[in-house]
Amino acid sequence: MTREGNDNYDEEEYDDDDNNDEDEDYGPQSINVLGTPLECCCANVRNGIGTGFYRNGYCSTGADDLGRHTVCVQVTDDFLTYSKNVGNDLSTPVPQYLFPGLQEGDIWCLCAQRWVQAYNDGMAPKLYLQATHEKTLTYVPIEILRMYALDGNEADEVKQSLDEQRAKLNDLFND
Repeated sequence: MTREGNDNYDEEEYDDDDNNDEDEDYGPQSINVLGTPLECCCANVRNGIGTGFYRNGYCSTGADDLGRHTVCVQVTDDFLTYSKNVGNDLSTPVPQYLFPGLQEGDIWCLCAQRWVQAYNDGMAPKLYLQATHEKTLTYVPIEILRMYALDGNEADEVKQSLDEQRAKLNDLFND
């Protein structure tokens, strides 16, 4: 399953202000670890279930998200086995939490601390930087995340463009 094939969402209806107040149509947009707007991680894993704490397809977070489901990963069988062995079974469906159970190749918003734990144990899954929430940087530096990025080349281009824009702004302000 690829991230690109799962963008079954309407951007006009989506408002991610990190508090999931769907009645408001204003407020700050969530930012990814690159400093740009957070992209959809996966809006349709199986049976129409979206990923993320709010099941809206985004790795957005808020006060109710104690686990900080902010890292957009592509799971592998090795990671799923590892996770089950450390007490977090991600393979078994839990319908009451709209959790379909994950399979190799699924794209899912993982808890930042779980990703760091897997990283420390040499089992971290690959991830998408542009769909990983900036609050992940509270747990792990961007340099480490970049090493695991499936969208690393694209992210590098985004960073280069941002750096060029910053340089232009600095020139404007320093003239």
